[in-house]
Amino acid sequence: MLNWDEFHEDETSVAEQPAKAAPAPAAKPQPAAAPGGEVKESSGSYKVAESDRLARARRSLEELDVAAGLEELEMGAARIEVDDKQMINARADLNQLVPFKYEWAWQKYLDGSANHWMPQEVNMNADIALWKSQEGLSADERRIVMRSLGYFSTADSLVANNLVLALYRLITNPECRQYLLRQAFEEAIHTHAYQYCVESLGMDEGEVFNMYREVPSVAAKSAWSLKHTQSLARPDFNTGTPETDQELLRNLIAFYSVTEGIFFYCGFSQILSMGRRNKMTGVAEQFQYILRDESMHLNFGVDMINQIKIENPHLWTPAFQDEVTQMILEGTELEIAYARDSMPRGVLGMNAAIMEEYLHFICNRRLAQIGLKEQFPGAQNPFPWMSEIIDLRKEKNFFETRVTEYQVGGALSWD
Repeated sequence: MLNWDEFHEDETSVAEQPAKAAPAPAAKPQPAAAPGGEVKESSGSYKVAESDRLARARRSLEELDVAAGLEELEMGAARIEVDDKQMINARADLNQLVPFKYEWAWQKYLDGSANHWMPQEVNMNADIALWKSQEGLSADERRIVMRSLGYFSTADSLVANNLVLALYRLITNPECRQYLLRQAFEEAIHTHAYQYCVESLGMDEGEVFNMYREVPSVAAKSAWSLKHTQSLARPDFNTGTPETDQELLRNLIAFYSVTEGIFFYCGFSQILSMGRRNKMTGVAEQFQYILRDESMHLNFGVDMINQIKIENPHLWTPAFQDEVTQMILEGTELEIAYARDSMPRGVLGMNAAIMEEYLHFICNRRLAQIGLKEQFPGAQNPFPWMSEIIDLRKEKNFFETRVTEYQVGGALSWD
């Protein structure tokens, strides 16, 4: 095999050869390869494959069964119509992206692509100095940073696994699959961001990344999420019956409405509150971008859930609605327990009691988004600035470090 050094040596030797006069035009076309298996008329001489191997390859192509190569697709079948598309159990060709049936899915893919960012773009120098300072942060503030990085570093990995190993295979709409691919990439960026923060601050990587197996409040949330993906990740799991279709719907609600829609919000509000106080601004800035991504993930998941309900009303039985309501309440209780563990005393203008009302408010929203009854009537949002952060567009962010609506150059609007 030619290595890189040999390649350059060959290149040099060729360059040192004196230029030759161009050969006279041949009267008749010449064969591509000489009898010895050498290509004569080319920019350089090289050996061709053995003639018997080439012959076997050509015979194999002549015998290729195109229909078999396209599996169950029928050659010459009618082109896909919009009405052939469905969220689950569709018989339409999944390789045909257009025509779109769900314009909202494609728009979310475009929005997610326009909002691209990378962790290394965030300056961590101030965070590093503050983290190393003896007086910079209180023990409670350090606990919050450690707990947040410990939980999120695992949670986004669990979400990515669910997307790749379960949902992508079972969602049968191409434009939704396109967004799922984008979301999976964003989950990888988020995991990268947590690693970047841990590395920048010089934290004990083993302690942070093993927190989901060592800290009960973190372990409980991770275990709850895993419980709702194990069945779908089995290679033999398929939708097509009311029971399996409900299992998929249960998974979507668990991961979008609870894992991404509830489990993230205590940590987000804690870290962003720290940033508002000009502490750990680099970590807070990354969490701000992650929150923006996760808000889009949540909205996309809610749209998928509701579309499946519309197309499969028989799945949305009173018993199933009661079960899903209980799931969302379970998630809320787990997040409240996490808040008490990560914030045993008042800190950053918040405490566990205030956080409990905030999570009840979030729980009501998650229930209402999928058409279920609120369970905490009258619960208010004690952190209205959280909504402002999610909704920021072109304003300078509150850390005064960069424009929050980061977009790739080709997507920027100059109006």
